[in-house]
Amino acid sequence: MDKVIDVDFRVIWQAPVFIRTGTCVRERIDGPDAALQALANRWPASGTEFYAEAQVKCLHALARHGSVEAARSRFVNAAVAAGIIA
Repeated sequence: MDKVIDVDFRVIWQAPVFIRTGTCVRERIDGPDAALQALANRWPASGTEFYAEAQVKCLHALARHGSVEAARSRFVNAAVAAGIIA
């Protein structure tokens, strides 16, 4: 009954994304793992459609069930919508 999900935490994007969090420090996000950490711990508004899409796409990219660049695109959309893109 147990199912093993193969996850690759070394997945990175072709170009990093920079965000500014509550401390106003510019933070470099290199891939879906770092994006998920930012979404979970340093995001100003977690209830938006963009936030949810970014989470799902990043999880799919880590599990090799989706495009890494699609995850990056959704993360950028979420950062723009949250007003934290740097």
